Amino acid sequence: MNRPQHAQHLAGALAASRARTLSVYAHLTAAQREFPRLVEVNPPRWELGHIGWFQEFWCLRHAADDPTGARTPSRIIDADALWNSAWVPHDTRWDLPLPEWDGVLAYVAAVLDDTQEALAATNAHDDLYFAELALLHEDMHAEALLMTLHTLALPAPPALEAAAAGVTGPADVTADLEFAGGTFGLGSSAGDAERRFVWDNERWSHPVTLAPFAIARRCVTQGEFAAFVDAGGYRRTEFWDDDGLAWLAACSRLAPAHWRRSTDRGGGWQQRRFDRWLALQPDAPMQHVNAHEAAAWCRWARRRLPTEAEWEFAALHALPAGGVWEWTASPFLPYPEFAPQPYAEYSAPWFGDHRVLRGASWATSPRLAHPRFRNFYLPSRHDPFCGFRSCALDG
Repeated sequence: MNRPQHAQHLAGALAASRARTLSVYAHLTAAQREFPRLVEVNPPRWELGHIGWFQEFWCLRHAADDPTGARTPSRIIDADALWNSAWVPHDTRWDLPLPEWDGVLAYVAAVLDDTQEALAATNAHDDLYFAELALLHEDMHAEALLMTLHTLALPAPPALEAAAAGVTGPADVTADLEFAGGTFGLGSSAGDAERRFVWDNERWSHPVTLAPFAIARRCVTQGEFAAFVDAGGYRRTEFWDDDGLAWLAACSRLAPAHWRRSTDRGGGWQQRRFDRWLALQPDAPMQHVNAHEAAAWCRWARRRLPTEAEWEFAALHALPAGGVWEWTASPFLPYPEFAPQPYAEYSAPWFGDHRVLRGASWATSPRLAHPRFRNFYLPSRHDPFCGFRSCALDG
């Protein structure tokens, strides 16, 4: 695809992404849009405004000789102080003098129009890079908006009700995929960067040697996880490492988040999906467990979590998609040749204490889903649409 065609493609994708973003909260009442102050969520006017600010800053204001965008003012006075996530602490976002809803929506619409106009007037490589950065950033936030709806037990967008009610995994396959191991290139190459957007934490491919391993063809199911819960898994300390035990002590949990016993005869498990309580789906992939819970299940089942290198190798060799983000055993660390890209806050602040997830969820834009894409969260987070698959123990 030549640059003018790529610019035209990006313009259409930006418009489609914006339509999806706006649809996520469009069905909420005014009362439902008053979000409580929680570490897992952002106030809705702040997050939508941040999406617009990010697009405006990188596509219209930032320049190599003006990296702070000071030369080109925002459409909104003090926009940097309102919506630059690197400057604005999370807990203060509820207290900012944000525009009212009509003002936020007008701002993000005007920024999109400005970006479309700029794209039509240029085919410069840097302009296309930043337009794609803004596009994928918005795709990420659209999934985060859905995560917020689920966290707050708010209704799913009408267009996504069927998908939100549950996710199915691959067909009933229980055997592991076995790999002989060997050396392969972990991460993306310069050639990959010519074909797709490559994030800084994927740079660059470097040789990694894997021992033989066997990985599950599908993610751990809700039924399989329920067996662990019913076996007293949350009470049995032998299945939890020190970090997991500390997390358990802090939350006093005896089952996954959003699970409860049915009051019907038999008292089976139910799960909350957005604002609805539904019966467990025994064959569907487990969702909304954190890395500690995933590792505890693995110890109970005499399995283990894959490393991110094992996961990437398997995904490049026809590992079936799981329908959820998948926890790995690997901490989120830079690759040997890592160097921050212009959006320097994307990866570097999170190295060390975050954990790598791989794959994609049912709510993830296909533009983001790729075998080499690295997602990352604190291991205590369960609010993403995340599950896990397991590996056979070595030997």
